[in-house]
Amino acid sequence: MRLFIHHRTDYRFSEPQARIVQLLRLTPTSNEGQNIIDWRIDVDCNARLRPGRDGFGNETNMLYIDGPIDHVGLSVSGEVLTEDRAGMLGGAPEPLPPMLFLQSTACTNSSAALDAFVGEVAAAGGSGLATAHRLNERLAETLRFDPGARAGARDAAATFADGHGAPQDLAHVFISAARALGLPARYVSGHRFTPGHDSAVQDATHAWAEAHVQDYGWIGFDPSCGRCPDDTYVRVATALDFRGAAPLSGTRTGGGLEELAVGVRVGTSQGQMQ
Repeated sequence: MRLFIHHRTDYRFSEPQARIVQLLRLTPTSNEGQNIIDWRIDVDCNARLRPGRDGFGNETNMLYIDGPIDHVGLSVSGEVLTEDRAGMLGGAPEPLPPMLFLQSTACTNSSAALDAFVGEVAAAGGSGLATAHRLNERLAETLRFDPGARAGARDAAATFADGHGAPQDLAHVFISAARALGLPARYVSGHRFTPGHDSAVQDATHAWAEAHVQDYGWIGFDPSCGRCPDDTYVRVATALDFRGAAPLSGTRTGGGLEELAVGVRVGTSQGQMQ
């Protein structure tokens, strides 16, 4: 599938800022399931971008802006060719061993209720692959995808207790449960195309998880819909959790309040991205 992506972020500050430094994880890399045809980042002010790569293998850009400045507009656009590989990942940068992704983080904390749920999934038995699929399907049945939830606002235990969350939150629940089952798991940020919604503006990027399964390698699982990623997904960055793969993170020098607005369009026609 040929997908076109437009991702706009606008910062507004109640007082002029002396300096802004942001780490951008907005650039996808090509792998066996996606080929990046074109990708660009534009900033609507005088800024410096320094490309790099982090410890997880993600492409990054450091953004430096010297003030005084009270508004920054960041626009990302690209064209990607995707292929349905039933969630199986191949050809991506892998600088870290899978066992590292068994460690828990603050975002993937478990609870007694979540541990009991994991026990029920494990009790059914089967191979690691069957268990991962069963976990994904059970989470999709148990938790409600909440498009209005703030991305990454809660840890896995809180999301499981609430019974709903944003895709970022549901990914944390899958990761926590998979690690408890002995499956290395990691967080994935990216984009998803929903057929019939080419012109719809989303207020956040998408997120899912990947689990490392013996004899298969890394496989993607999306608990927000109980399926594996297909050719409607574009994979951008991975980490232990949301904090390590967030599209934007950084600091500013200056007082006042900050207002952030995000708009994301994913479609099959370049003209509809404008």
